[in-house]
Amino acid sequence: MPAVFRASAPVADAGPDLGPLLELPGTWVGNGFNLISRPDQHDNKPFFLELNATRETLSFTEIGAPIPNRGSGQDDIFFLGVHYLQRISDAVTNGALHLEPGMWLNIPATTDPAAPASVARLATIPHGDALLAQGSSLTVAGPPEIAPVDSTPTFSAGPNTGQKVTGAYLDPFTTTPLPPGIPDGAIANPNVVLTEAISQQKILETTVLIISTATQVGGTAGGIQNIPFVVQNANATSMSAIFWIEKVQSADGTGTFMQLQYTQQVTLDFLGIAWPHIQVATLVKQ
Repeated sequence: MPAVFRASAPVADAGPDLGPLLELPGTWVGNGFNLISRPDQHDNKPFFLELNATRETLSFTEIGAPIPNRGSGQDDIFFLGVHYLQRISDAVTNGALHLEPGMWLNIPATTDPAAPASVARLATIPHGDALLAQGSSLTVAGPPEIAPVDSTPTFSAGPNTGQKVTGAYLDPFTTTPLPPGIPDGAIANPNVVLTEAISQQKILETTVLIISTATQVGGTAGGIQNIPFVVQNANATSMSAIFWIEKVQSADGTGTFMQLQYTQQVTLDFLGIAWPHIQVATLVKQ
């Protein structure tokens, strides 16, 4: 009997995927640290250094269908993303500190403009701020490399622009007591909270998301828009963040769990000084 040759069925286009955002959908819960210098006109002081040990719930839900962006210089692109809700409270008082709805997008490479694949985060904050931060991703074997972050403010105006502030302005950075459970050195380098949290863990793999409002993708950067009161009194001028999505071996070695760490810095500009507002956390997927 002669052989019968059948044409293979065409392979369906897999379509867009979440890429480096794949593990985000779900609810992540944990603790962190918040450092913010803010104006203190109410108490007739130039500024107040607020430190908080934090509790956080960060929930992600996959956007239910591919998102189409229509092209004129190239064909349409389609991509997926997740929307999220971030809720942060003070670990001591349980008082609300931060509420943020937003989205993460996994954007493919494009030819018009010529741009590599990227990730983007869109966020709105009830103080009257909205931002777009863009960036890149990578996956590495083993634990993350978490570099120190410097909380020292710098001059944003005048002849010393860009130089670190010295003198009495820095007194609160050495005299303000740390909240319970926050390790020594966390005021100067808040990322010590992250490195201590994983110091005894075996992390098998890490996906890294690196974003900033200043990062250009295809020749265009993101940015922050603020209500007039914010602009006039404590202008949020930039935001950068690194998220580490970690696959961690359980303590007994029999399984794994997913962990999310991040460090984020928002620059607040008032009194002619750029003040770092730094937020870090270590969260476990439930």
